[in-house]
Amino acid sequence: MTDPERRKKRSEELLKTQGIPINPSLPAIESEEETTPRSAKDIAKRAVGLCAVALRGEDLKQQEVISLLNGKDVLASATPEEKKFLLKNNPAGQEMINFKWRYESLWVLLWALGHAEDLGAPTSFCDVQRAVRMVLDIPSEDFIQRAKSRLISEILDEADLIYRYDWAVVDARIKGEDPPGNLNPGVVYERHYALNWLIGYMDQEWDDVTTDT
Repeated sequence: MTDPERRKKRSEELLKTQGIPINPSLPAIESEEETTPRSAKDIAKRAVGLCAVALRGEDLKQQEVISLLNGKDVLASATPEEKKFLLKNNPAGQEMINFKWRYESLWVLLWALGHAEDLGAPTSFCDVQRAVRMVLDIPSEDFIQRAKSRLISEILDEADLIYRYDWAVVDARIKGEDPPGNLNPGVVYERHYALNWLIGYMDQEWDDVTTDT
C-alpha cells in the first residue's frame, strides 16, 4: 500500500468513528513526491495577509489594521483580491463577512507553522483572539524570517482528511440534509481552501484556489 493509500485509509477510519459518511470512490490525494509545498516564509507572509483582511472584516479601518500589524508589511502580504478589499473605504456587507471567515484559514496556516497544536474536527470556530495574538505578539522580523513549517506529511494528512469532510458536507447539502457529525460547513470550506493552498494543489495561487470534492 502506498503512502497516499494509507493516508486515505486512515482518514476514512477516523470519519467512521465520528459517524461521518465516506465515499470510497474518492481517490487518494497526491503523494509527497507529487506535492510542491509552500515555504515557511510564504506561509507566514500569507498568514499576515489573512490576519489583515479578517480584522478589516471586523470593520476595523485600514490604518487601524496596518497599525495593529506594526512592522509587518500588510499590503506586500496581501493578494490582489485582498488588496482591493483592504483599500476600499466602504466594502459591501457580504464582502466583510466573507473576509471575516478568513480567520479559519489563518488558523490552519498558524497550525502549519507550529503555533497551534492540533486542528481537531471542523465542528466549531477557531479561537479568533488567540489566532490574532499569535500574529501580533511575534516581532515582525521574526514572524516571517524565522518561520518554520510542519512536515509535508502532516499537512498532507490534514489535506486528505478535510477533502473527505468536505465531500460529506457537500453530499448532505445536495440531499437537503444537515451536515453530519456537527460539521460546520464554513469551517470545513476555509480549512479545505487553506490546506489545498499549502500543498500547492493544481499550482493555484491563493485567490484562485478550488476546493474540489
